[in-house]
Amino acid sequence: MPVKLMPPTDEAYQYPLLIKQLLLSSQRYGVGREIVGGNNGQRYSYAEFYQRVQKLANVLTEAGVKAGDVVAVLDWDTPRYLECFFAIPMLGAVLHTVNVRLAPEQIVYTMNHAADDLVLCHDDFLPLLAKVRDQLTTVKGVIQLSDHDQPEAAPLPTLGHYEQLMAGALAEFDFADFDENAIATTFYTTGTTGNPKGVCFSHRQLVLHTMTLAATTSMNSEMQLIHSDTVYMPITPMFHVHAWGVPYLATMLGIKQVYPGRYDPAALVKLYLTEKVTFSHCVPTILQMVIGSEKAAAIDFSGWQVLIGGSALTEGLAKGALQRGIQVYTGYGMSETCPLLSTSWLPAGAGKLSIDEQVAIRVKAGKPVPMVNMRIIDSNGRFLPHDGDAMGEVVVRTPWLTQAYVGEAEKSAELWANGWLHTGDVGTIDSSYTLQIRDRIKDVIKTGGEWVSSLDIENLISQHPDIALVAVVGLPDQEWGERPHAMVVAKPGASVSRDTIAAHLQQFIRSGVIEKWAIPDTVQVVDDVPRTSVGKIDKKVIRVQLQQTL
Repeated sequence: MPVKLMPPTDEAYQYPLLIKQLLLSSQRYGVGREIVGGNNGQRYSYAEFYQRVQKLANVLTEAGVKAGDVVAVLDWDTPRYLECFFAIPMLGAVLHTVNVRLAPEQIVYTMNHAADDLVLCHDDFLPLLAKVRDQLTTVKGVIQLSDHDQPEAAPLPTLGHYEQLMAGALAEFDFADFDENAIATTFYTTGTTGNPKGVCFSHRQLVLHTMTLAATTSMNSEMQLIHSDTVYMPITPMFHVHAWGVPYLATMLGIKQVYPGRYDPAALVKLYLTEKVTFSHCVPTILQMVIGSEKAAAIDFSGWQVLIGGSALTEGLAKGALQRGIQVYTGYGMSETCPLLSTSWLPAGAGKLSIDEQVAIRVKAGKPVPMVNMRIIDSNGRFLPHDGDAMGEVVVRTPWLTQAYVGEAEKSAELWANGWLHTGDVGTIDSSYTLQIRDRIKDVIKTGGEWVSSLDIENLISQHPDIALVAVVGLPDQEWGERPHAMVVAKPGASVSRDTIAAHLQQFIRSGVIEKWAIPDTVQVVDDVPRTSVGKIDKKVIRVQLQQTL
């Protein structure tokens, strides 16, 4: 299409959307605020943080890192990791956030597939790295990360210890401009079959995602998540979709940040109290782990806002959190979407509603955030109406979606069929543009010719006062095709059974919420449910375990 362009004057500056631009405002707004390491008591001002980013750039350059190289990080959630979030891509290199909870053979696969040149590795993962070092085909060097002033000797050759190298580095570095479409980060998302799939995000995408996140977390008067007085503590691993991108936003705004290191419920509660944390984000199982811990038993969590994502927030957990003073909300997205797509949207005066009325709003995936075009389609790819009843796959367009899986042409084509990114989630969108996720396509249960949402059953079971956690899956059945089966975790001191759950669900059958065939055939009570490497409920493993016991 022919359009009119304004030719720039000779000396006009073409401002690239690079991650380094997010650092410009941090020192302006961060005066008097700290970046805290909960694992070792480190505390930095924003001025010191910027100096450390420059020092790290010099350390990496001295280690041979150049534009286009890939630098892998194996670490817990620390201020060091935040420094890597900036210094590595600001060099024009690519930050590979390695999922440290994958199996060793998968870690090796992802590091070779990403063609990592340099590795920054925490003490806890050095023994693993030493065992697989000969299998890493592209790695040229390793830098040791430690939470101790005097770290133990590494079990493999390294280029040195992070803090010692930083101490000897210059605190000045001139970060050059380059193409904003350059790859900034890469990581791997695990599926139900095959090897993990690599996704990449550019500087431009991460900057646009950060700006939209800024608008989203502040524009609803009923859920002001991030503002100048916010104290932010992630409880989503930094290797998982850049901790949902919030560290970039928190740094841009210069707010106080608290990085807890390796997650431990008691330590997280202590940091919440001592650092006066006001905002966090995590998957539902982590929130349940924290508020269900012994350390949290007598704590009033009023003032703590928590955004839940990764998997569905059940009404039972939402109600339990609200009763403890935690303001919970839902965020929706996936690894391939950087991840933000939608969040809860509370209407004016929502705080005056009853807890049950609030829960019904807070557990929905909410409204698409600015610049997200979201639709639902049927199995033939046709758009469905936004009437709250028509149910189909959620597809999206927005500037920060991964453009392809790395080296996976066929899977990339499936992801982007007909020019829309396919989420694999089944949902409805109502006339107010509110999204409700009904299930993953692969998790919908077809029993006796009727579709049953595993999320709907989980949501209803979660409302039983003795249930701490629940997962529902469909298993093959000769008569009905599939039948629902449940795995539950009871609250401490409680006793539940299949009869208990069936009796609880009868009220929803009588009110017409579900049909009688939605009652699970079996209920297995366990101490904990299987989880993925990022803390989500792992239904693939649950299916296998339940089939083995039936």
